[in-house]
Amino acid sequence: MEQAKKQKNELWEWSKALLIAFGLAAIIRFFLFTPIVVDGESMMPTLENGDRMVVNKIGYMVGEPDRFDIVVFHAPEQKNYIKRVIGLPGDHVEFINDQLYVNGKEVDEPYLDQYKSEITDGTLTEDFAIEGTPADEEIIPEGYIFVMGDNRRYSKDSRHIGLVAIDEVIGNTNIVFWPLNEIGFIK
Repeated sequence: MEQAKKQKNELWEWSKALLIAFGLAAIIRFFLFTPIVVDGESMMPTLENGDRMVVNKIGYMVGEPDRFDIVVFHAPEQKNYIKRVIGLPGDHVEFINDQLYVNGKEVDEPYLDQYKSEITDGTLTEDFAIEGTPADEEIIPEGYIFVMGDNRRYSKDSRHIGLVAIDEVIGNTNIVFWPLNEIGFIK
């Protein structure tokens, strides 16, 4: 009798421990951090197709994206995209001769230096300026960001899908956890 009661109590303790563990895992997964797999080559050479990353969901609950953050957002095709923030609310963004200009000032993109040096035919980023914002101004309105992939020639980004509402941003990511030889932080 005493043995059966002890086994029942032990089973109850294990059940509680497992429920708590699953509950914590669900909270972490849905509200704080989530894994994502890079699908495609639009962020090469920074990220490779198949890289597995951790998305920080809490960062933008308390703050706003910064220029050059790598963000994950809901795209129009019912997919999640991974891109780099280039323009913030109030910015005028343009590229001239493969050089980024924000509000008329030249801005370096050091994460593209290696890629640009490998290109022998033309530029990585064709000339363009943002368009189609309220009041016919060429600035990014409040509540939106302009994003681009690092592989500019082969990236479906704000040049094609338009500005991204900050509300659609899931979070930022800068940690690769798979494959093992690429584990680390992304700049």
